Amino acid sequence: MSATLRHAGWVLRGNPVTACAAAGAVVLVAIAVLAPWITPYDPIASNVPAALQPPSAAHWAGTDQLGRDIFSRLIAATRLDLGIAVSAVLLSFVAGATIGALCGYAGGRIDRSVGRLVDVLMAFPLFVLAMALVAALGNRVENIVIATALINLPFYIRFARAEVNVRRHAGWVEAARAGGESHVTIVLAYLLPNILPAMAVQISLNLGWAILNAAGLSFLGLGVQAPTPEWGIMVAEGARFIGNGQWWLVAFPGLALMLAVLCFNLLGDGLRDILDPRMRT
Repeated sequence: MSATLRHAGWVLRGNPVTACAAAGAVVLVAIAVLAPWITPYDPIASNVPAALQPPSAAHWAGTDQLGRDIFSRLIAATRLDLGIAVSAVLLSFVAGATIGALCGYAGGRIDRSVGRLVDVLMAFPLFVLAMALVAALGNRVENIVIATALINLPFYIRFARAEVNVRRHAGWVEAARAGGESHVTIVLAYLLPNILPAMAVQISLNLGWAILNAAGLSFLGLGVQAPTPEWGIMVAEGARFIGNGQWWLVAFPGLALMLAVLCFNLLGDGLRDILDPRMRT
């Protein structure tokens, strides 16, 4: 563990962009965890006399059309959007990596059949597919997580299938097989940990994409519903007031969304370098 931490520190010191992305991700996670205790105001409590106030000392990001504190709503939305993204990516990664690894190891007809099924699924516009799934299942948070996980599933199946297919005849796999290890043990205990560094980039990118997906669904009215604080809802509600000069209604949630996606997109390469044992020279 100490060697891993030293290597992680070396990677972060040598790559300032990755270090900034990692710091941003840590801040986002901290905000999400501490959200109930650090919001200065109730994020859903209305205060109509204070509606549409610009940023000030009392309200750092201004107030919305109902007088709700935007800064407090941004903090609460961080907890919700990050929770949706992490849950969806975790589900799709575990299921997709396991299915893809088993298919890649088995090869033959099973591998080809799953590959064609994944190709068919990826032929659909994935955001449109997510819209259809949420519309069919209902716009509850758990259904948004399921829909986001399902449209991310093909990426992990395809990636794990290709990586395991390359490694299934490697010498260390043959040695494990000759040592009496079962096929399931070889896949889960040997092959999957070996391809994890290569999948770290995909996991990080999918986190950013999952946040955008949840915000996009809410922006269109198919995701989280008002008055729940959520970045996509906040942008949709504020868009009506841009023409009147109330720029802060859209600027701050849009900026939060952009920074969150940027952090996870930039974090991927650093995670690969940290987790890949071949980088530890």
